[in-house]
Amino acid sequence: MSFRDNLRKTQPYVPGEQPRSTKVIKLNTNESPYPPSPGAAKALKDLDASRLRLYPPTDGGELTAAIAEYYGVEPCEVFVGVGSDDVLAVAFQTFFCSGRPVIFPDITYSFYDVWASLYGVPFKRIPLDEDFRIRKEDYYGDADGCVGAGNGGVILANPNAPTSIAESLSSIEDIAKHNPDSVVVIDEAYIDFGGESALPLLKKYENLVIVRTFSKSRQAAGLRVGFAIAGRELIDAMNAVKFSINSYTMSYPVIAVGKALIEDDEYFKSTVGKTVKTRERIVGELEKIGFSVLPSSANFVFASHERVPAKEIFEKLRARDIYVRYFDKPRIDDHLRITIGTDEQMDVLIEELKKIVGR
Repeated sequence: MSFRDNLRKTQPYVPGEQPRSTKVIKLNTNESPYPPSPGAAKALKDLDASRLRLYPPTDGGELTAAIAEYYGVEPCEVFVGVGSDDVLAVAFQTFFCSGRPVIFPDITYSFYDVWASLYGVPFKRIPLDEDFRIRKEDYYGDADGCVGAGNGGVILANPNAPTSIAESLSSIEDIAKHNPDSVVVIDEAYIDFGGESALPLLKKYENLVIVRTFSKSRQAAGLRVGFAIAGRELIDAMNAVKFSINSYTMSYPVIAVGKALIEDDEYFKSTVGKTVKTRERIVGELEKIGFSVLPSSANFVFASHERVPAKEIFEKLRARDIYVRYFDKPRIDDHLRITIGTDEQMDVLIEELKKIVGR
């Protein structure tokens, strides 16, 4: 037997391509096209480097307090992590331990099945309907004969990725209500761009966890800040798992800059508004040249062309130094996910698409 026989075999998550050139128009990983807020830049400039010799607070300190104040909850109801991926990974290890399958859509954030496989959590993918929407009844854990009956947990991205579609708050509430014996995690990475947050439901459902990120609407994908909001019992459980892995996940620079990002509310709302306005304009421009676009509540659109295959468009755009996302997967291999950039970037995209599709 070789040591190689004892290596863990896993199929990792494949992120969007990160080109080294700064000259490309990068519309493939749903980052914000705008810089972080002026307050964040000032916090980084004013950072006291001497503090780096000390361990940071294990609970996120001022960052956790700022998030709690902004969303009107107690600090003990907030969990912070290194991006929402870190938060979700801890959630998988904390909440999905019953031996029953965690359930999520067949078309969604493709990290969910990676975590489930890595941590030995059984899982079941539930097909979206023909319009790429969830059927809420499929997730009723207490309904006899339901495909989601007796589940070991539910995780839903709302708005969903890569489809960009948001489900109603009433649908999310029905799912939480019909899973009294399971934790329901709602991944709201894109909620600031549209849809209704499930945060108001937290006081009503003890089994509900809301996960957010600074990577999209707060222009801080490179900072790596994510957080969960839930009742204290669930947050305490997540912290117990986190402290069993790495107690010091949030560095002093991250805490300082993250706090400033939360406090710069006017800038946050302004940039979100710009992105939404550009999104609505671009949907119309895409439709004029033969694209069908799903209703988007995110900072990206999911589109397919009436004649030209998505893979061909993806490759031709890439050759022009414009990066979008193509998924070579069943049901969505004729779609492209296109991040909303600045108006100038999107105008270049539209002009190049006109050349590619012959319009």
